[in-house]
Amino acid sequence: MAHQLTTCTFCGVGCGLYLETSGGRIAGVYPSMSHPTNQGKICVRGWNVHEVASSPDRLKLPQLRRNGGFEEISWDEAYAFVGAKLAEIRDRHGPEAVAFLNSPRCSNEETYLLQKLARAVVGTNNVDHGTGVYCNNSIHVLQTMLGIPATTNAIGELGRSGAIVVDGVDLARQLPTIGGWVLRAKLAGAKLIVVDTRRHRLAESADCFLQLKPGTEVFLYGAIAKLIVDWGLTNWPFLRARCRDANAFLASVADYDLLRVAEVCGVPAEAIEQAALAYARAGAAAILYSTGTEARDVESIQAMVNLTLLTGNLGKEGAGLYALTEQNNLQGVCDMGMLPDRLPGYAPVADARARARLEAAWGCRLPAQPGCSARSVLDDRHGGRIRALWLCRYDPINTAVFGDAARRFEELDLVVVQHLFQTDTARHAHLILPTTAFGEETVSFTSTDRRIQLATQAIDPPPGPRPAWRQLAQLGRAMGAPWRYETAADVMDEIGTVVPFYSGANYENLSREYGRQWPCTKDQPLGTRFLFAAPDHNRPFLFAPVRRPPDPPRPPADYPLVLVFGHSLYYWHQNVLIQHSETLKREYRMLLLDYPQGFVEINTDDAQRFKIRDGERIRLRAATGSAVAAARVTPEVKPGTIFVPYFVREVEKQVRGQAGNGSRFVNVCLEKVVT
Repeated sequence: MAHQLTTCTFCGVGCGLYLETSGGRIAGVYPSMSHPTNQGKICVRGWNVHEVASSPDRLKLPQLRRNGGFEEISWDEAYAFVGAKLAEIRDRHGPEAVAFLNSPRCSNEETYLLQKLARAVVGTNNVDHGTGVYCNNSIHVLQTMLGIPATTNAIGELGRSGAIVVDGVDLARQLPTIGGWVLRAKLAGAKLIVVDTRRHRLAESADCFLQLKPGTEVFLYGAIAKLIVDWGLTNWPFLRARCRDANAFLASVADYDLLRVAEVCGVPAEAIEQAALAYARAGAAAILYSTGTEARDVESIQAMVNLTLLTGNLGKEGAGLYALTEQNNLQGVCDMGMLPDRLPGYAPVADARARARLEAAWGCRLPAQPGCSARSVLDDRHGGRIRALWLCRYDPINTAVFGDAARRFEELDLVVVQHLFQTDTARHAHLILPTTAFGEETVSFTSTDRRIQLATQAIDPPPGPRPAWRQLAQLGRAMGAPWRYETAADVMDEIGTVVPFYSGANYENLSREYGRQWPCTKDQPLGTRFLFAAPDHNRPFLFAPVRRPPDPPRPPADYPLVLVFGHSLYYWHQNVLIQHSETLKREYRMLLLDYPQGFVEINTDDAQRFKIRDGERIRLRAATGSAVAAARVTPEVKPGTIFVPYFVREVEKQVRGQAGNGSRFVNVCLEKVVT
């Protein structure tokens, strides 16, 4: 048996683990006891991460669609075909006719080369990470208000927090390793405040559980801020020394009346007071929040950042803001520039000086106009302008919560998919390029707390599949680019020259001490455990005045319940990697044994009120449409709401109707379906 230290790539936590290999296969996994993120603990996904590589369904050679089916072809044929086809579409329709989307599961190296292929070779900024269940609001808000779009502190610091707010994420189910840190911090004396529309296992352990009505987060945080100001708990030295625009924010806080907010949110006023005192009086307080599309609009993130600034909870251990996702490299793909309006390192594409620096490094001219987002590509909001689409490890038919990807693909002249498996998306491709799996290559990922780490090679890949970054490098050469990347380490070396806060990272030092947290620069080669320790008077923090929204309308008598579209909670149930691990498939699809066609969740009291039994078919009727689904009766959801998991997307489409609905929520009534 051989043992290889590596990084788990199933979610954004970035746990350290060892792969146990025998006879050229990965035989097992066990956790690293000394890794600062997990310290000997991993979740069920980490224990079984190796099963995916040994799946018998893996693709072996490139597959080209011909005569109504797929035929295996050689790699040389694949590169020649796709290089010629991309060049033809670019020359005929212009660079803006081509788009590149990837998954936040992609490594830093393949992401960097994908966006470089788009910008430097094809000539378009049509690049995006097609997260589907996650949104970019957090990136833009943190960039504007703090100057750095990332989680501020290390996961291991949660053990030193005096108060922890967990907003909109079921840590026990979604990110168990972080959930363990939070519970251990509570046992050590930290105050635990849970904000959610759902009652989950962590909420049962909370000192204060604020089960608010959907869409009222801004009201809640505005009231907490007002209480902090009124009680004289504002950190004035921090505000005066390190912040701007505080006066406008403080003026907006005056609009929040505690009793009215308590009524709007459906939360007792005493509970809001308790949470405000616990947060403001802690020596170091952290806010952990989901970046899921159903939970996070711009104003709610601004309100949380405002609260952090108001109490001076930046620049110290155990404090700060944690933007959480379940996808392992969302931070890294954004750092690499996989955004339609941002270059590698987050400079705007419209910034002429930033473009000039990148043009000098790459030896080419770059487009200045922001590109199309994943949503606009899949929604076809640009009048059919996109004619070719490249998808790297991305399966939007199963994970995108917007658009009709299957219909969109049939309209395109070229769809290229890089993936381990013939996914539902790949079945619509013109060309499928098989990639290597976890444990078969050495590449880097950046976890949710900015930790750049290596996922190291433990076994040789089977004959046929090639690393995705190598495929992109070969295609770049086939299209005339002078690319000479022999190893993934060469790509990381170039990343360090164009992304300043990665400039001190290389494969030699990433292989030691469990990676580096960026900023990792020539001057700070050991990285930065928590951000903003020293004031930067040239870049003060900015408050964002969040005016009190108008009170949400009361549900009409005809439609007394509110649908909540849960885009991220059950993400793993449809994840393609889960489907190719027998252990994880059993673990995550157990609910679907009871509800094989999917389910919507209804509160126990509401079920009793409407005489609905668990598993019974119900009709959800809105003014715009209706849908039928099975009812899962549970006390987890708040009374008056019905939770719709994202993978039951037909329910959402049917209820919203053909015209759609811009609101995050829809009012409905329900009735039994008589069979």
